[in-house]
Amino acid sequence: MISCTRKVPRFRTMFSNLIHYPRYTLYWSKADPVPAFVNREWKGREEKCRETFQPLAVTDTYFQMPKEVCEDPDVTGKNRYKYFERPFLPFGEQMPLSVVWSPTKIEPYTFPPVSTKHAPVSSKITVGTQTDYRDSEVQTDPYSPEYVVCQDSVPELLTLASLTWGRGLPAGQAEVEMIERAREKRAWEATLPPLSDTSQFEKRRRMMNAMERKEWAFREQEIEKLQESRLEVLKEMLRQRDRNDNEVTMNRLNGQWSKLQEAKEAKLAKIHRTHVSAIRKLMGKRKNVEGKLQRRSIIKDYSDYGSQVYGPLSRLGRFPDNSEAFVVKNHYLDTYEGLVELESGLPDFVTQPRIRPPKPKVITTKAGFLKKAARMDQELAEVHKALLDKKNKVLEPKKPLLFLQRKPIPQPRLPTPTLEISSNEEEDIEVAVIYLQKLLRGRVVQNMMFEGKEKRLELIQELRTTHALQEDDRLVKKAEKQVTLALQRQRNLHEHKVSLVENHLAGLEGRALADMFDFLSKELVRLQEERRIHAFAMLAERQRRMREAEESGRRQLEQRRLREEDEIFKEVVKVHQSTVTSYLEDIILNTEENTAEEQAREEIEKMAKEINDIAYEMESRRTQLQSEEIVAELVYSFLIPEVQKDFVKEKVRNAQRKHLLAAHQVIHSHTEAMVRRNFAEAPDADRLLEEDARSENDS
Repeated sequence: MISCTRKVPRFRTMFSNLIHYPRYTLYWSKADPVPAFVNREWKGREEKCRETFQPLAVTDTYFQMPKEVCEDPDVTGKNRYKYFERPFLPFGEQMPLSVVWSPTKIEPYTFPPVSTKHAPVSSKITVGTQTDYRDSEVQTDPYSPEYVVCQDSVPELLTLASLTWGRGLPAGQAEVEMIERAREKRAWEATLPPLSDTSQFEKRRRMMNAMERKEWAFREQEIEKLQESRLEVLKEMLRQRDRNDNEVTMNRLNGQWSKLQEAKEAKLAKIHRTHVSAIRKLMGKRKNVEGKLQRRSIIKDYSDYGSQVYGPLSRLGRFPDNSEAFVVKNHYLDTYEGLVELESGLPDFVTQPRIRPPKPKVITTKAGFLKKAARMDQELAEVHKALLDKKNKVLEPKKPLLFLQRKPIPQPRLPTPTLEISSNEEEDIEVAVIYLQKLLRGRVVQNMMFEGKEKRLELIQELRTTHALQEDDRLVKKAEKQVTLALQRQRNLHEHKVSLVENHLAGLEGRALADMFDFLSKELVRLQEERRIHAFAMLAERQRRMREAEESGRRQLEQRRLREEDEIFKEVVKVHQSTVTSYLEDIILNTEENTAEEQAREEIEKMAKEINDIAYEMESRRTQLQSEEIVAELVYSFLIPEVQKDFVKEKVRNAQRKHLLAAHQVIHSHTEAMVRRNFAEAPDADRLLEEDARSENDS
């Protein structure tokens, strides 16, 4: 179960210690922990042995196959010990080696008398078990007591003092390897020769160099592992980012598609309702094509159970569902006693409702950011609060003026108009104009009356015909009526034919226009879709180019960093190689020198031994005269050449002295002139010249 889960770090909260911002997420890994080359048909060692012995049992009749013993799955009985585990008891207190326990006196064991009756067996047995859960799993930070270190002692446990709970504790594989390396290092330090021994100094230096190279190699391996783990984390983060982007894009597309589907369904429903209404209107018009008025047939209405008598429509103002004819009258609903009796039969949760507090609304995403809806609600709440503050803001009373203020001067009123008194001639002209206006208005009224009479002339004649009482006039009117009806019938037939032709032509035109509009609408939709797809393609191409540019930039940066790391690694390898080369050269040179020195010493000892033997043999054979000759040769070969060497050296020194004196004189003459020229104006120039002269004399 644990091997199938993977910890995938989060990029934004990789170094977080907060609960609501975790640093990693557990994912279920579909990878099989068992490799593919491992055979899954393994049956166990006993099954393998049985399969091996089967051919032998077939060929050899005397061979007996071992019996197959099936494991008893029963918990009680002999298998009970498999289902329990004794507690792990810690060791006793560690005592130093210098402490000796006092011997305890062992008393002889006395056996109890044998009884004929069986000993009573209790029905309950206390068995100590150790569970999988401990107190340390509940604690957040285990308690670490203080300690006191004895003098001249360095406990090994103090090397783990830097480890704390959650940072090294409980110890894992890395901590165990660190402890083993520390032990190896302490063991290696114990094998180092002491610093007081100068003869072993070279050995100590070689051992320290070897250990340093080993530590550098281990550190390089750790750096490589760390870089590989960081690279894997980075790759996983990039994959997770791509998955998140794809998920967001798919959610956005699904939301847009659902919105478009809802709009399409609403539009189709509206079109369907409009279609049904139009069909209903057409059916109503088709029932009465000629537009004749029909009287209501009461017998037909009552014989048809689908008429308005039995099922009136609510749009006509009848609401049969709200009438008193269908109201249910019941004792339990009309009386108080019935309500009490009905309430007594109800369960408790109806009369005593249980109100559960609502769950807090989740306003944050998985990454820990506010959702768009929550952010919008927060902004709306802030705007509402600002509007309320502005609305409820109390106007501050005006403060008294501290300085003089200028008052505006009101504008003067306009003068009152006066009527000028006209003369008698003007008054007569005005009366004549008024009379002319009256005449014109009367003439206009007469013209309107005449036009109205002309327009309603047929109506006036019809009214006159109704009052005609003569028989002849009635016959004439009847004949005129028949002629008028015939003409009206002919006109209706002609209009009906014309309307049929017009309807047929309109149908043809409508079909052609419908096809044309359908084609144009489809072309418009296709053009819009093509433009939308082109826009999506352009956006996708632009996003792809931007991602390629970003990826190329990151790739260049990564390649530059890899080149830098390769150069650094090459330089480090060069340094290590040069160090190793110099170290090997020093070892080889030292070995050669030591070997040459030992060989020379051996040869010198051998030659000295031979010379000593020859000298001893000559000493035993030589005479007094030979001894004096040897002394004379030694004096001649050692003393006379030394005297000649000293004489030659003195001669060369006298020959070079004159050249040295000439060079000193030239140098001192130039330096004295320069010193006098530079320090002629200085206050202490004389003192410096005296010191120079004194130094020359001393020299």
